[in-house]
Formats: sequence, C-alpha cells, structure tokens
Amino acid sequence: MKFITPLTLASTLFISACTSSPQVELDNQAHTVKLSPVAMHRFQCESGAAIVATYTSDDAVTVQYKGSDYPMKIAVSASGARYVGGELEWWTKGSGPQSEGALFRHRPDGTTGDRVELCTEV
Repeated sequence: MKFITPLTLASTLFISACTSSPQVELDNQAHTVKLSPVAMHRFQCESGAAIVATYTSDDAVTVQYKGSDYPMKIAVSASGARYVGGELEWWTKGSGPQSEGALFRHRPDGTTGDRVELCTEV
C-alpha cells in the first residue's frame, strides 16, 4: 500500500503550479492524486456582465455567469468551439485577448436559441 505524504502532495502541487493551474482530485482508495490542467478565460459582455470560462479538458467547460456555474460538454459546430449544458450554449471564436464568446439559449430540440450575451475576452 502506497501513501501520499503531505510533503509529497505539496511538492507535486508546487511543481504543477509552475506549469499550469492544477485541479486536484484525490482518490483515497488508490492513494493517488490526479492533476488536471485548467485554463481559465475571462470575458466582458456588452451588457456589463462578466463570464469566466474554466476549461477542465478539451471537451468540457464550466461557465460562471451571474453567480451560477454551468457545466457544459463540447458539441458539434460549423466554426469556433461550441459547448452545451442544460439550457445554455457557450460559443467561442478565436483565442486570447479580444477573442469572442457568446452565450445562447439551448433549445430542447438541440438547436441554438436566442443570444443571451455577446462577450470579448479580456
């Protein structure tokens, strides 16, 4: 049985923090630590609202909007990146400062509904 000491955990987190922002997941039964890279992007919307999009993998994002978190999975798109979760969609085009992000309603039939926000990455 292999145990993780506090020093080992702290060292792992410190080294990982130098390369990316880690998301820590502890598996107590296997006595392991899983670190996942996290990319966080901030957007300012035309309405004055802000959106923080936290990408936990290539196919998942959590959108923070007006005090709520909306987990989403990647979906098919003609251009840009489209993520769907519940009744919302998050579309992005480009990367880095000044790239565009838009929040839409997601219809029950799987199509895109009305635009909620139009935003620019800051």
